[in-house]
Amino acid sequence: MLNFGRTRNQPRSTRSMPFGGLDYADPKRKGNFVGKILLAATLTALCIIMLKQSPSFNVPSKFSQHEEGVVHVLVTGGAGYIGSHAAFRLLKDSYRVTIVDNLSRGNLGAVKILQELFPEPGRLQFIYADLGDAKAVNKIFSENAFDAVIHFAAVAYVGESTLDPLKYYHNITSNTLVVLESMAAHGVKTLIYSSTCATYGEPEKMPITEDTPQVSAKFLVDCSPYLLQCVPINPYGKAKKMAEDIILDFSKNSDMAVMILRYFNVIGSDPEGRLGEAPRPELRDHGRISGACFDAARGIIPGLKVKGTDYNTPDGTCVRDYIDVNDLVDAHVKALEKAQPKKVGIYNVGTGKGRSVNEFVEACKKATRAKIKVNFEPRRPGDYAEVYSDPTKIRRELNWTARYTDLQESLSIAWRWQKAHHNGYLSSS
Repeated sequence: MLNFGRTRNQPRSTRSMPFGGLDYADPKRKGNFVGKILLAATLTALCIIMLKQSPSFNVPSKFSQHEEGVVHVLVTGGAGYIGSHAAFRLLKDSYRVTIVDNLSRGNLGAVKILQELFPEPGRLQFIYADLGDAKAVNKIFSENAFDAVIHFAAVAYVGESTLDPLKYYHNITSNTLVVLESMAAHGVKTLIYSSTCATYGEPEKMPITEDTPQVSAKFLVDCSPYLLQCVPINPYGKAKKMAEDIILDFSKNSDMAVMILRYFNVIGSDPEGRLGEAPRPELRDHGRISGACFDAARGIIPGLKVKGTDYNTPDGTCVRDYIDVNDLVDAHVKALEKAQPKKVGIYNVGTGKGRSVNEFVEACKKATRAKIKVNFEPRRPGDYAEVYSDPTKIRRELNWTARYTDLQESLSIAWRWQKAHHNGYLSSS
């Protein structure tokens, strides 16, 4: 203890130098201090000996080492709607899974369900991180032995992308570059990239094949030659195409196995009711039409907004290819199984059949058995009139075919989950 009682005329030779509550000039106190240090060192040594005798001491995490016969997959965005269904399928198929998600759009509740279903050590781990943080991403790769990456993480609303384009270029394009750089730095050789049909924009010819151009020639009045311009007409599609270009450029001088899946409008949920879609309430205006339909059926919103009735389609509303999430996940797993070093595979994932928004609304009414008020509004910026796929290539090369093609049935399964989870993953009834 500091001694404030000493006088200024005390001889300097007997004054102590206080430090950290100890007077070094006092031999007894000095002895006590040394004794405490020795005691602490002894106890520390004993603890280390005991720990070393423990069978779990210094055993590396299963996630940090490669294991023969086990494929460790990093699933970015694995707490989201599609990502959680993919993680579930991978775990069912005995893959080791690490989910990385910043939960800005994902749900921790989905991760908890997966942890409950697969509690065994070394099966599933969740890491909270933002892919925009390059240091954090590099640390994740340095501490884990990944064999492959399935990159789902992305904001994915066309309407929102037109209002906040910079968010989309940063979240999709820049973050994909961060992931790719870490993969290259740490020798992870397989990438399955979750892309979109929005990269095609609005082609002149349907259905869309993998050979459908992602660029089109448009004549400019003030230029004599044609100028190649990207087809995508919304920032979401543009950001995804830029990410694809980065991946393809990198792959030219790499032995990485790359699969790019361009999929269409996703619906449905786990048939057993374990997982579902739970978007943020504040994003209802930008979300999928299925979510809006269910909200209208539950009375959360007064009615369903159909935006655009004057498109050049049979009934004037947009035509889309609706793919069930279980089929989509199956396509990703097959792509992972078929990925080959130094090879790039690009595939459209769809049913091959276009359905109009009006057809979708009628199917939703039957699935929910609810009276849904429909409000017809002007077009939404960035929407295309007609988009559906030709799945011939993926059927031929990956042996994949959509199985859940009954629109009403897929909506009925998703509706059951919605009814049982009024507040998403926060509660169930």
